[in-house]
Amino acid sequence: MTDLAPRTAARTTGRLPATLPEMDRTLARQAGLLVAVFVATLILLAGGWTLISERGAQQGSPEPSSVAGSVGPAQTASSSPELLPLGSGPSGSPDTSVFLTGAGDIADCSFKGSVQTSDLLVNQPGTIFTAGNNAYPTGSDQDFASCYQPTWGRVKDRTLPAPGNQDYRTAHATGYLGYFGAAAAPDGTTWYSTELGAWHVIVLDSNCSQVGGCGADSRQGRWLAADLAAHPDTRCTLGIWHDPRFSSGENGDNPAVGPFWDQLIAAHADLVINAHDDDYERFAPQNAAGVQDRKLGLREFVVGTGGTTLRGFPSQAANSEFRYAGVWGVIRLTLHPANYDWEFLPVSGRVTDSGSALCH
Repeated sequence: MTDLAPRTAARTTGRLPATLPEMDRTLARQAGLLVAVFVATLILLAGGWTLISERGAQQGSPEPSSVAGSVGPAQTASSSPELLPLGSGPSGSPDTSVFLTGAGDIADCSFKGSVQTSDLLVNQPGTIFTAGNNAYPTGSDQDFASCYQPTWGRVKDRTLPAPGNQDYRTAHATGYLGYFGAAAAPDGTTWYSTELGAWHVIVLDSNCSQVGGCGADSRQGRWLAADLAAHPDTRCTLGIWHDPRFSSGENGDNPAVGPFWDQLIAAHADLVINAHDDDYERFAPQNAAGVQDRKLGLREFVVGTGGTTLRGFPSQAANSEFRYAGVWGVIRLTLHPANYDWEFLPVSGRVTDSGSALCH
């Protein structure tokens, strides 16, 4: 009777009880198996997370609406990026990103604004642009020599100029044309186009009554149609001229430049930069009738903050996303092969409006 319990246990388990060394080996094998399973699980989870991350990066994020409203120097608005991976263009082509920085309503010897904005420009890489009203009060030779040359003239050799109404206060804009020379009229007219990186940049003259009109059947309108037709495969297109089609500023909307919008939208252009109103304003993409169209519309920036008198906003135009009054500054665009970034740089040194978007 003394050994009955062990024999019964042996029949129940089908073998004799394990010795201590055997139990140690069994536990070791089980522990090793658990470790192997744990490591394999970690590897599978890491691989799945990497795949999810890569897919998220490829899809990108949509451009959210930005803060709207008239703001003062202490307020900031921005849009989240909608960018392709850095260092690459469409279909993995090499990155040809370039910088384009500038403003309009610039050199006025009565103010220190053009001195301060030009101090920003000399430290910016890439190309500089003007959006008209380059030298006050009349755009004469003397105005350019005394007011523009000591300030924005420091970056003249890399400037794409555009004329404004003040420049035509001297007959036929001879002060403007004489100062900038071939850069202002490379083909003998005050409108022209050029390539910056992967972008096609078109400079137009919105002084319609001075240049024979801005309509589609005018000399300038026919040139614009031919220029756009000659660049059918361009992914990103930017237009620069003085008078804005839409504005919340004191001068307001200018329907005379509507034909520019019609042609640019038909060609799937992306951006327009204007001045004339002495403030900074950003619009949502919209069509020539002022209807918001984020798929095919033009995004307009009004940057009349180059150095002369600053003014406020007596009204708020439809689709105005950001307004900034009472400060001099410049806009800096980073033009990527298939998208762009913008930053408004006030002379205080703080970025007050920035964002990114894809080209059409």
